[in-house]
Amino acid sequence: MAATIYGIKNCDTMKKARSWLEEHAVAHDFHDYKAVGIDRAHLEKWTAEAGWETVLNRAGTTFRKLPEEARQDLDKDKAIALMIEQPSMIKRPVVEADGKLLIGFKPDSYADFFES
Repeated sequence: MAATIYGIKNCDTMKKARSWLEEHAVAHDFHDYKAVGIDRAHLEKWTAEAGWETVLNRAGTTFRKLPEEARQDLDKDKAIALMIEQPSMIKRPVVEADGKLLIGFKPDSYADFFES
């Protein structure tokens, strides 16, 4: 199963996820959305499948540093606009493989995801 992992190169969670993939011989491409960006089509797909509440990283510093008015009245469209403008607000990692989607990193979830 070939996978694409989306995230930020220097993120500790990304490093753990990429190490897990390498240790388990999962072929994958890496898309650094901080360096390369991310398009609306990906975010539309991810939010439709997982919910914008899951895709938007509200716990991160980038989101917390936003002015209060930017954090209020969030909905899918506003969340997508924020994530396009500042990809650091996308929860990481995001993995796509064989038409499936996994957001975040937990070793057990990765084992289940790649074994099914």
